[in-house]
Amino acid sequence: MARQTKHRRIAPRSRFMPSTGRWAHTYAALDLGTHNCRLLVARPSRSGIRVIDAFSRIVRLGEGVGSSGRLSEAAQRRAIEAIQVCVEKMDRRGVNRYRAIATQACRLASNRDQFVDRVMSETGVLLDVIDAREEARLAIKGCVPLLCPGSDYAIIFDIGGGSTQVVLVHCKSGSTTIVDSMSIPYGVVTLGEQIGTDALDEQVYGRWVETIREVLEAFCLRNKLAAKVADGRVQMLGTSGTVTTLSGIDRSLPRYIRSEVDGSYLAFDAAREISHRLRRMSLGQRADEPCIGKDRADLVLAGCIILEAICSVWPVGRLRVADRGIREGILQDLMKAADVESATWGQMNGERC
Repeated sequence: MARQTKHRRIAPRSRFMPSTGRWAHTYAALDLGTHNCRLLVARPSRSGIRVIDAFSRIVRLGEGVGSSGRLSEAAQRRAIEAIQVCVEKMDRRGVNRYRAIATQACRLASNRDQFVDRVMSETGVLLDVIDAREEARLAIKGCVPLLCPGSDYAIIFDIGGGSTQVVLVHCKSGSTTIVDSMSIPYGVVTLGEQIGTDALDEQVYGRWVETIREVLEAFCLRNKLAAKVADGRVQMLGTSGTVTTLSGIDRSLPRYIRSEVDGSYLAFDAAREISHRLRRMSLGQRADEPCIGKDRADLVLAGCIILEAICSVWPVGRLRVADRGIREGILQDLMKAADVESATWGQMNGERC
């Protein structure tokens, strides 16, 4: 039997033991973003995925990367401490297949290789720094179940900490195909560091919206999206802390409740009204909002600016809100890979799979 190596992404097994595909394993997806470290642990179910454990912690890995080009020591330590919690949960749940990814903050940092080595040395986790296209693919894969039939196209966006991913998807006969994608260098952390934490004057807020609109225009023009939107052929889906937070506020939730938010709809008019109400608030007042809290209070305005720019460029009228994305996409990939591996093993050994 192959020697067991702790936390290997594809756990070895005996060549004499028949595989049962996805059902033989417990899976984990770890997403280390610019702002958060998130984990999902899951088992397969007849309906898809059954989550058995989860974790989320704000680590602000990208703090200062925009100005220094490096991951700071304090940010690295916060991230590693969160990853260590994830490892403990993975061990406790018997995870034997996982993927851990890092996104924009690590893509930008000149010391990312040293950080990846440090994560491996201190936690045993192999961290993949993925490019923007892979990030978009995973987010889409996790969100596809929320797309509604009847629209030819969908604009799916993810307002992250260090960047925002925008993807145009063609929807046909129950399948989706990526038509085009772009990554813009504005996220809630990178933009938040520029606008500060105080209440924003309407003119300042508007200038930032226009700045981001201009970045999005090239994507709009090359895909002739204005005409598609005008013809009612486009739906929109947002997956990010910004849209889930605004949906929670829109629904007057006493605290954030995922089951109430995931899959909900948020009208553009409501999003704009909430955004401008938050714009006029002080940092303390935003922190008192039950669906924001002190950990997001200094970043929510940046997300509102990016969201308003997206909504103004493509006036679809409403968006579907997803409290899901990259981690679910990773889990689906891992389970599919286990099925393929099982089928291959069966063919090689004469099994009927």
